[in-house]
Amino acid sequence: QVQLVESGGGLVQAGGSLRLACAAVGSTFSRYGMGWFRQAPGKEREFVARIRWSGGSTAYGSSVRGRFTISRDNAKNTVYLQMHSLKPEDTAVYYCAARLSPDSLWVGIRDDEYDAWGQGTQVTVSS
Repeated sequence: QVQLVESGGGLVQAGGSLRLACAAVGSTFSRYGMGWFRQAPGKEREFVARIRWSGGSTAYGSSVRGRFTISRDNAKNTVYLQMHSLKPEDTAVYYCAARLSPDSLWVGIRDDEYDAWGQGTQVTVSS
């Protein structure tokens, strides 16, 4: 069974940076892709970024493109989200997700495209 464990959240001033990490722990598993979503209070969950594990192609939500970068470390079974130029509107709980089964049509921008989720990590950006 796969467990996703996020880390790296916290409080940062506007304009600052944070790096989130999501480690996949447990038995060896194959994953097709991984992504980050976020949910702010009173709002729906929003796609942030995703990466295909093979090949490493990436996609980003329009609100974070150019400021956030998703990457992976195969050896550590870990995906990262580097966040720069943070804004108060980036304040949310950030969730890591994994797509475990292959799917040639997988786009990875909808939450129903993922099989496993982490517990979330809080990111708060102060103005």
